[in-house]
Amino acid sequence: MAHQPDPPTHIPIEITCAFPQHQFLKKLEVVAGTTIAQAIALSGIEKFLSDKNCTTQFVGVFGKRANMQTVLQANDRVEVYRPLAIDPKEKRRMRSAGRQKR
Repeated sequence: MAHQPDPPTHIPIEITCAFPQHQFLKKLEVVAGTTIAQAIALSGIEKFLSDKNCTTQFVGVFGKRANMQTVLQANDRVEVYRPLAIDPKEKRRMRSAGRQKR
């Protein structure tokens, strides 16, 4: 029988969040089985967030929504999404109202 290689004990991941003036990006090596919540805590991103709750509400992996208990795979990119400053529909209404006043 061929010997199966042992699964990696550590996996590479990235944590990212886009801010208005800069982007947070941190590459980490985490223990296999690490959840998104654990990875976020390890990354230190929370000190850059003005709304600490956004890390618990808006996260994804490669653009797909995920929850904080999602177990990460090797090379996953965890994206922390910030809440929108204004609803896109509301912004269009405001723009339209401004044009009508001219």
